[in-house]
Amino acid sequence: MASLAMTEPPGKRLFIRTYGCQMNVHDSERMADVLRPLGYRMTDAPETADLVVLNTCHIREKATEKVYSELGRVKEMKLARAQEGGRMVVAVAGCVAQAEGAEIMRRQSAVDLVIGPQSYHRLPELIAKVHRARGERLATDFEAEAKFDSLPAERNPTGVTAFLTVQEGCDRFCTFCVVPYTRGAEFSRPSTAIEAEARSLTARGVREVTLLGQNVNAYRDEDETGLAGLVRRLARIPGLARIRYTTSHPADMGEDLIAAHGEVEALMPYLHLPVQSGSDRILKAMNRAHTVESYRRTAEKIRAARPDIALSSDFIVGFPGESEADFEATLDLVREVDFAGAFSFKYSRRPGTPAAAMAGQVDEAVKTERLARLQSLLEAQQRGFNAAQVGRALPVLFERPGRHPGQVIGRSPYLQAVHCEGGEGLIGKIAPVGIVDAAHNSLTGRLMLETA
Repeated sequence: MASLAMTEPPGKRLFIRTYGCQMNVHDSERMADVLRPLGYRMTDAPETADLVVLNTCHIREKATEKVYSELGRVKEMKLARAQEGGRMVVAVAGCVAQAEGAEIMRRQSAVDLVIGPQSYHRLPELIAKVHRARGERLATDFEAEAKFDSLPAERNPTGVTAFLTVQEGCDRFCTFCVVPYTRGAEFSRPSTAIEAEARSLTARGVREVTLLGQNVNAYRDEDETGLAGLVRRLARIPGLARIRYTTSHPADMGEDLIAAHGEVEALMPYLHLPVQSGSDRILKAMNRAHTVESYRRTAEKIRAARPDIALSSDFIVGFPGESEADFEATLDLVREVDFAGAFSFKYSRRPGTPAAAMAGQVDEAVKTERLARLQSLLEAQQRGFNAAQVGRALPVLFERPGRHPGQVIGRSPYLQAVHCEGGEGLIGKIAPVGIVDAAHNSLTGRLMLETA
């Protein structure tokens, strides 16, 4: 039995007691590594620790009895900390936890969580959930990243479109993402406050709002009507012509929200619905809470409700353990669903996230080659979608003057930039535009007569 310890104040204090073999010693070192970005630093004094981990071994004789004996002493320390106004989290890891987890939780009330030897990468998630259950915000050393962490700051609108934050934080704990740690638990603004802000924006000339959240379709208001109810409420505001939302999670795409896409005229027919991978094995490793088949069914339901809807998505290639077969499954899903647009990335290790500690990290050259193949397919689909708009009349919300004299630029319902000839008096108005040409990222059209 050994104690992995070093002193590195300040910060949250971590004590790990290791039983058994050298593999357990290695596992204890890994646990210390994945917990470091959450602010945990090792201590050799368990009575002062904020987190005590017993990393157990089931091979040695009377291993279970030794664990329960140690837990009795830890319970006394935990009670003493509580009397002093402090808090201690107690975790049991390793082979005994794997074999007798439920029994440990039943017999020893001091234990907050148990975790088997194949799940150490989930420690940050589990610790964060313990803190959330206590109503505590977990301070971390994670660095913010714009892709997952940032929402545009609230500001005075300078144009006819505006972002409107409705939800922050995430409870999903995807293994590649820092949001649950940096942004905390999901929090939804009251719908009354959101409506008041939307009305204020509309009074200042805004015609379109994009509702923002790290997991926006997990929004829940005081009436528990969710994002669908909020969309319907905002759609009644005079002058607010268009509503969008991002970023959504497939597992939170409820029937009511799908129905809203077919019933609320102001809700634009363009939905960003990240899938990340077309392999169930990789989705499980990502902790995405949806499968390829459930994503397919959701896409089918959305298109049944709103046949003219366009879907976009996010993809990560080269996630730890991704094989060529996994990647080919992603390409197959892309071909089947047919996306109007997408964001695609090579997997990048974020220190402290569970995926960073996973085995099977993919070689950088392999990730680069796979990303190129995926992007080639996605770009072809985007070009095809844009080309399909030629000959159609699309309602365009004009936003600003173009680069050339007599030119104005607006957005189609599908978020495409649309260029056409017209005066600046069109800005803030919606007018039908006949599409005559399509480029990779924009459309060209001719103004028709009506405006709104």
